[in-house]
Amino acid sequence: MSSPVWLPPPPNRNRPLTQTQPQPPPPRRTRQYYANRVKESLTSRAVRCVCAIFLTLLLIFGVIAFVLWLSLRPHRPRFHIEGFSFPGISQNGSLQNTLITINFTIRNPNQKIGIHYDSMEAQVFYRERLLGQTPLVSHFYQGPKNTTVVLGQVNATPLPATDPVWQSIVSDRSTGKVGFRIEMTIEVRSKVASWNARKAHAMHVECLVDVGSDGLILPESVDRRCPVYIY
Repeated sequence: MSSPVWLPPPPNRNRPLTQTQPQPPPPRRTRQYYANRVKESLTSRAVRCVCAIFLTLLLIFGVIAFVLWLSLRPHRPRFHIEGFSFPGISQNGSLQNTLITINFTIRNPNQKIGIHYDSMEAQVFYRERLLGQTPLVSHFYQGPKNTTVVLGQVNATPLPATDPVWQSIVSDRSTGKVGFRIEMTIEVRSKVASWNARKAHAMHVECLVDVGSDGLILPESVDRRCPVYIY
């Protein structure tokens, strides 16, 4: 007896057949269309080229400016107190007319920049009391990498024996150390190559110095660096 043979089911003739929708034809490319595309392409290329050139020039100028700034960046001059004497504080009774001698050095650390010192005035203080002031030097020019020695004298104001300031100086003198403060007001102008700046800047220098009972500078104050402020 033969086995049954499997046959596929007959198709469902009641189900509608799916039909593919016809695709619209692609738009027709005209000559004007291609002309516009070429024009837009050339414009974008020109803009990118101009931007690239501008950025390259900006980078080159930036590098040049940075190199110039490194070589020409200004540094403040350096002041060091080298000598100070106030022999009048060794007097007994009161402080009579006496001279204060100041000796300091100015170092210009710049490699390309010179400095014009148009004016320089020194004041000597004991605590907050002004003891004397005087112009130190007239105008002078200091070249790059140069050290200048400045020597000046200040007339000290007499102090009677009853003055509290003099009594305080005598009290400090008995300990072997009397502290004074030197303040200098300076007008400076810079010079680069053959170009001289017309506008002057105010410079303030403050030096602290200690002297012994004989009025001579103590070793720990020699070559002491003075703070410099520029306005």
